Amino acid sequence: KSVGMVWIPDPEEVWKSAELLKDYKPGDKVLQLRLEEGKDLEYCLDPKTKELPPLRNPDILVGENDLTALSYLHEPAVLHNLKVRFIDSKLIYTYCGIVLVAINPYEQLPIYGEDIINAYSGQNMGDMDPHIFAVAEEAYKQMARDERNQSIIVSGESGAGKTVSAKYAMRYFATVSGSASEANVEEKVLASNPIMESIGNAKTTRNDNSSRFGKYIEIGFDKRYRIIGANMRTYLLEKSRVVFQAEEERNYHIFYQLCASAALPEFKTLRLGNANYFHYTKQGGSPVIDGVDDAKEMVNTRQACTLLGISDSYQMGIFRILAGILHLGNVEFASRDSDSCAIPPKHDPLTIFCDLMGVEYEEMAHWLCHRKLATATETYIKPISKLHAINARDALAKHIYANLFNWIVDHVNKALHSTVKQHSFIGVLDIYGFETFEINSFEQFCINYANEKLQQQFNMHVFKLEQEEYMKEQIPWTLIDFYDNQPCINLIEAKMGILDLLDEECKMPKGSDDTWAQKLYNTHLNKCALFEKPRLSNKAFIIKHFADKVEYQCEGFLEKNKDTVYEEQIKVLKSSKFKLLLELFQDEEKVLSPTSATASGRVPLSRTAVKPAKARPGQTSKEHKKTVGHQFRNSLHLLMETLNATTPHYVRCIKPNDFKFPFTFDEKRAVQQLRACGVLETIRISAAGFPSRWTYQEFFSRYRVLMKQRDVLGDRKQTCKNVLEKLILDKDKYQFGKTKIFFRAGQVAYLEKIRADKLRAACIRIQKTIRGWLMRKKYVRMRKAAITIQRYVRGYQARCYAKFLRRTRAAITIQKFQRMYVVRKRYQCMRDATIALQALLRGYMARNNYQMMLREHKSIIIQKHVRGWLARVHYRRTLKAIVYLQCCYRRMMAKRELKKLKIEARSVERYKKLHIGLENKIMQLQRKIDEQNKEYKSLLEKLNSLEITYSTETERLRSDVERLRMSEEEAKNATNRVLSLQEEIAKLRKELHQTQSEKKTIEEWADKYKHETEQLVSELKDQNTLLKTEKEELNRRIHDQAKEITVEETKQLELDLNDERLRYQNLLNEFSRLEERYDDLKDEMNLMPGHKRTDSTHSSNESEYTFSSEITEAEDLPLRMEEPSEKKAPLDMSLFLKLQKRVTELEQEKQSLQDELDRKEEQALRAKAKEEERPPIRGAELEYESLKRQELESENKKLKNELNELQKALTETRSPEVTAPGAPAYRVLLDQLTSVSEELEVRKEEVLILRSQLVSQKEAIQPKVNSSQQMCSVVKLHCITDVLDLVQSPQDYHMLNEDGELWLVYEGLKQANRLLESQLQSQKKSHENELESLRGEIQSLKEENNRQQQLLAQNLQLPPEARIEASLQHEITRLTNENLDLMEQLEKQDKTVRKLKKQLKVFAKKIGELEVGQMENISPGQIIDEPIRPVNIPRKEKDFQGMLEYKKEDEQKLVKNLILELKPRGVAVNLIPGLPAYILFMCVRHADYLNDDQKVRSLLTSTINGIKKVLKKRGDDFETVSFWLSNTCRFLHCLKQYSGEEGFMKHNTPRQNEHCLTNFDLAEYRQVLSDLAIQIYQQLVRVLENILQPMIVSGMLEHETIQGVSGVKPTGLRKRTSSIADEGTYTLDSIIRQLNSFHSVMCQHGMDPELIKQVVKQMFYIIGAVTLNNLLLRKDMCSWSKGMQIRYNVSQLEEWLRDKNLMNSGAKETLEPLIQAAQLLQVKKKTDEDAEAICSMCNALTTAQIVKVLNLYTPVNEFEERVLVSFIRTIQLRLRDRKDSPQLLMDAKHIFPVTFPFNPSSLALETIQIPASLGLGFISRV
Repeated sequence: KSVGMVWIPDPEEVWKSAELLKDYKPGDKVLQLRLEEGKDLEYCLDPKTKELPPLRNPDILVGENDLTALSYLHEPAVLHNLKVRFIDSKLIYTYCGIVLVAINPYEQLPIYGEDIINAYSGQNMGDMDPHIFAVAEEAYKQMARDERNQSIIVSGESGAGKTVSAKYAMRYFATVSGSASEANVEEKVLASNPIMESIGNAKTTRNDNSSRFGKYIEIGFDKRYRIIGANMRTYLLEKSRVVFQAEEERNYHIFYQLCASAALPEFKTLRLGNANYFHYTKQGGSPVIDGVDDAKEMVNTRQACTLLGISDSYQMGIFRILAGILHLGNVEFASRDSDSCAIPPKHDPLTIFCDLMGVEYEEMAHWLCHRKLATATETYIKPISKLHAINARDALAKHIYANLFNWIVDHVNKALHSTVKQHSFIGVLDIYGFETFEINSFEQFCINYANEKLQQQFNMHVFKLEQEEYMKEQIPWTLIDFYDNQPCINLIEAKMGILDLLDEECKMPKGSDDTWAQKLYNTHLNKCALFEKPRLSNKAFIIKHFADKVEYQCEGFLEKNKDTVYEEQIKVLKSSKFKLLLELFQDEEKVLSPTSATASGRVPLSRTAVKPAKARPGQTSKEHKKTVGHQFRNSLHLLMETLNATTPHYVRCIKPNDFKFPFTFDEKRAVQQLRACGVLETIRISAAGFPSRWTYQEFFSRYRVLMKQRDVLGDRKQTCKNVLEKLILDKDKYQFGKTKIFFRAGQVAYLEKIRADKLRAACIRIQKTIRGWLMRKKYVRMRKAAITIQRYVRGYQARCYAKFLRRTRAAITIQKFQRMYVVRKRYQCMRDATIALQALLRGYMARNNYQMMLREHKSIIIQKHVRGWLARVHYRRTLKAIVYLQCCYRRMMAKRELKKLKIEARSVERYKKLHIGLENKIMQLQRKIDEQNKEYKSLLEKLNSLEITYSTETERLRSDVERLRMSEEEAKNATNRVLSLQEEIAKLRKELHQTQSEKKTIEEWADKYKHETEQLVSELKDQNTLLKTEKEELNRRIHDQAKEITVEETKQLELDLNDERLRYQNLLNEFSRLEERYDDLKDEMNLMPGHKRTDSTHSSNESEYTFSSEITEAEDLPLRMEEPSEKKAPLDMSLFLKLQKRVTELEQEKQSLQDELDRKEEQALRAKAKEEERPPIRGAELEYESLKRQELESENKKLKNELNELQKALTETRSPEVTAPGAPAYRVLLDQLTSVSEELEVRKEEVLILRSQLVSQKEAIQPKVNSSQQMCSVVKLHCITDVLDLVQSPQDYHMLNEDGELWLVYEGLKQANRLLESQLQSQKKSHENELESLRGEIQSLKEENNRQQQLLAQNLQLPPEARIEASLQHEITRLTNENLDLMEQLEKQDKTVRKLKKQLKVFAKKIGELEVGQMENISPGQIIDEPIRPVNIPRKEKDFQGMLEYKKEDEQKLVKNLILELKPRGVAVNLIPGLPAYILFMCVRHADYLNDDQKVRSLLTSTINGIKKVLKKRGDDFETVSFWLSNTCRFLHCLKQYSGEEGFMKHNTPRQNEHCLTNFDLAEYRQVLSDLAIQIYQQLVRVLENILQPMIVSGMLEHETIQGVSGVKPTGLRKRTSSIADEGTYTLDSIIRQLNSFHSVMCQHGMDPELIKQVVKQMFYIIGAVTLNNLLLRKDMCSWSKGMQIRYNVSQLEEWLRDKNLMNSGAKETLEPLIQAAQLLQVKKKTDEDAEAICSMCNALTTAQIVKVLNLYTPVNEFEERVLVSFIRTIQLRLRDRKDSPQLLMDAKHIFPVTFPFNPSSLALETIQIPASLGLGFISRV
């Protein structure tokens, strides 16, 4: 059985965890341990010290934010805690008391965005997870609170992330504090980083961007704690890197940036090349850094230089010097002998160097190979060897670079210097950490010396804080022993210390490193315990630093300390004509005097003495020459004085591995750095006293489970004392302070063990009880089940016996019926057989008789036919013979007669006989004529009878035709359609004949088609069966997918709409912000002396819509200079592109307006000349007449457009035969329209006459009188011109002027946007109408075709006469229907025409009255009191109730009483909601009734400006903002409800419809009011947010609504805000009370329910976002119990929504991310199934948020388990395909786009009474 966990040393992992198998007893030499991998081990104790291995903290304390919260404070605990946080939780920051430990992750983390900065801003340091921003916020807050300067000391090894940490701290200050001036100092402070990195950073084997110098940046603040400037000090630049780089390292970045940009035109003169060409850049063999583009970095460096005021000429000078250094490095020397050397003649590198530096080639070549020696008597020149020449060349290069570095730092400081007095500052020290290498030289010595000083300061500060804490809590102070490194510092800097001896040796003529080493041995060896000599070397020494022993090699110490450069070379450079080079060495001369500091230890910003104290040898004044060590010591003393005068904050950067692997932890390297940076020393000091500290309330909350009910007293302090005395018997293990309990190391772990044991015992008891209860429940359930089974079995058996009895009885019955059936079947069979035989026999006999009778009958028929045939043959033969005989006989007789006739013909008697025959014939003919006459008479009688019949028939037809004609005339309203009826009938007859002729072909085609159709149908049926199956399958699939697709498309459309609306409202918000800023600046300008406006600068009309652009252009220059140059929000580019077309259209209008303006100016000039001749005429009347004229023109134009549209619609929407140009209906309607058009033309001519008269009058008016009226149009033209110019040049968007140009721009954009939208809507609507009409025509044609076919089929079956009758009847019916339709439409058109005629008469009357008024105005005897507006007399035929009348001069009084001075509380409680809106609308109605557009415009403008003023004045008051949001919306709804548009009139009563506006379309003002409502809504949201913000975290997260669920864990030095509800602490009840207050106020003000829902949704979003963001940044809040608390709190909020009936507002959905985060804290987090469940459950959280919560999850009690790293990786793998935002935090400032759904009022306007309390007695009801 395990009795404890310990740490044991390990050579690989430094410390290993082991389990103690057997308890330790005093005297034991061996401990029985088991390692984590399961191996047993015997650990031998040290027999001398007998030190036991350090104990391990309980798992519940592992991973804490603050290392001081650990119960056992020692090295392995610290190392393990850091490793767990870094590897498992991916947390790079950890507190260690006052120190922030930052581990370099070697990976970009999304924890430095502006949202994170905002989250940490204003928070207490212990409330949030450790972060560099938390340290920066603490420094900023202490600076403001304590009025004391602050310092942030960032230290660590190269590659540990010091520079990045310092950069983020400065970014935090720049973001949070902002700039006090318009120069954007914070941008300049941040811009100094790229410059300093390029000239001071380089790639090393440990770091690609290693700072090779130390720097201390002081960021200055004014009294309001805004950044005003900065100052930088640098320390110990590594100059040797300029001339030498180790393998895999680089020179300073700037050289490689220059080489990468060599191809640029401006760099051609520098004659640069590849980095591998120059000796100074190719030694490391690694000229390129992966992932870094040096050319791009060069661009950034140049931009930063420009921002900091370094001009292009100076920049080129800097690059020229740097290029010269590179060329100098390529200078080669040729040895002449061992003591001399020379440079080859016309050596290219030296030539280029001299050209760039502007020096003589011969002089530089000479002094590079020679030096001047001066003795007491003479001076002579001595050649130097090649080695010395190379060293001298390198020394010169280093010296030039060092001076250039100092010059750049000096200019950066000048750029960051502020003229404003600095009130306080925060210093950021980015300095090298403790270093130890295989070979350590002078640089490492100086670095470690600086770290010794910093460590001493750090130790004293920690010790001081501990002492203050003990004294504050009145704990007995016992001196804590801590490591004091003063002896080590004395060894280095005291008299005869290492630095003193080094300086002394440098002054010696023949001083060397060896002699200096001997002096060190003689002085300090065996005398100072901290100084040692290596065994195997006489040129090295060892110093025992606070972190480790370091061996320094003496070689090079003297040379580096002297930093020698030959004076003659410097003189050559000083003789240069290159201005910048001279400046470098002039600066060098200025700082020869010793560095001096002010009394306070700080150096003023303007003093040059703050320059980096670098070596500047080679001066002519030898007495002032200082060594590098001496200067470094002075600058270090100055730094320490500065730090001691400030409150320090410490950031220790740790490098986790040497290979730059992301999130890889090397324990050995980490321990080295922890020892070196003083973190472990902090732990040791803390552990020596009472490291664990609890407030009494926290202790009581955590360990309440260890107390019995009788132990709990009212006094928490006494309760804790009583309990502790029982739990911990040794009183030395704890102390009671005033507000806290102090525990020795390990006591909290002991208390946690007791607590865990108590909880475990309670869990066992609960488990025992529950298991017993479960078993009892199981037994009862089993017994009940057994009884139930018995009951069912017995019932089953009884049912089986009953079933057997029933079956027996049924069997007998079945047998009876079966036997009966068999017998009956047999009888039936025999009977059927007998009958069948009888039938067959009888049938056979009957058939035989039938056959016999049939044969007899057929034989008789045959006989009959044969006998008949024989008789006919005999008859025909006999007849033929007889006829033949007759023919022969008659022929013979004829021949004889012929002969007789021939003989008689020749005789006279023949003629006589012939005449006798003729007379007989005449008589016969006469008789025949008589007979024919009789027949004629009979026929005539018949004809008469037929004529009578015909006439009666004709009369009947004529009466029918007349009747049809009369009905047709009635149907067509006096049209002549009936006259053409017969023609139509004839035409139809022809068509009928054609139809009959076509019928046959159609029938043939129909038969053929029918045959083909039947064949096709059979084929289609087969296909249809197949398609049906496919269709059913597809339908099923479509049905499944339809819901998803529909939902997705709907969601996408909603998202697109919301995005568009949000973008528009953000633009609106930005506009309102700029407008407020502009008003503030204007107020400031008015208050400033010397800038006060005079009356002459104001335009005569102060409306925001009328201003003079000439005045504005002249006067807005000083205003622009005063405005801040902050970034303005850019215009919406998509909207801008859409408006390009509109802009081109407006250009033409602009030109025409400009021409008109020119004409009016000429008229004004002419009027000046006639000024004295003309009598004064009142300008107000002419202005009124001008407005009336414009109004009449617009009305006439509108009427004409309506009539044209009416004519067009009539011609387009009717069938061609009815509305053809020749049709009667068309002619009648066209005549009416023509008459109306003629009347309109007459009115137009009258208007033109009136217009000419007005123009002639205007020419005669003096300019002074009418300037205030006429300038309106001029000013409007200027407005339009300015708007167009502004739209075409959006880059001038930020140039605001005093007269509201931005408002006009915005109005123009809105109008164009609305125009485009209306065009799109009209096109869409026309397209839909056209499509619908085409569909209707197709349908009507189909129906007509079917009807014709049916008629044709019916006609074909009728006789011909009936066919004609039926077709006539059908045609008459069709024409009658068409005529009825036409009658209805004509009636509508007649109504419209009558209405228009009536309006025309009214306007004609007005014109007449105006003409009379003009004649009276011209007369000299005019009466002053004559009414100006005679047309405003109320008309008797209308009802004018529901309006309010006021005088024009009372408008400001109305706005003042109704808006500016109205108290919302009184109105909301005592009066009807929205009363001010109703009053304003009724005033607008009256102005509309008067047709006074100027009054309407003025009232609406004053109303809008008044609301803006009152909101600006009382914009922080929720009631005021809510009240005016409600009233603005009600006013907007009234304008819609009474606009006269059909869409808004659906819910109106007839009385309300009578109250609609008649003269003006206020759609544009509705848009302005809608924009104003959006601005008020956004202001309301900001007020809500400001009120709720302080409550949310405390109420939703910190306060324990369910007491006792989560105890408080140890918090360490950084105390969190207490989660126990004290007085003044916000709870969930506070939030709900506030929500109730908001809701009741909005309801009292009568706010629209839909708008209330949107406000509530926004409030809940803020609550959810702020809570979730805080949760994601607080590890202490991510636990199971906190998840339970959050879910309970959310359920309370949901209950509030239900109580207020707001569940459908969408507010609950905004809490979904928070709900899912709480569920994520509570669900199981072990298996793959759990991972799958989490992925499906947390769909509202992003991947980054899910992973962050899992990483932060921390057990509060031992029964909770940590989340394994493998589980988190599984989650990441499953979520890798999810496309969501990488943003960690929610945007708590996000405002949902607001909509204002139309909400008509049922309140009748005529019933509204105005209370006297409003002070509106000057208004009268009409």
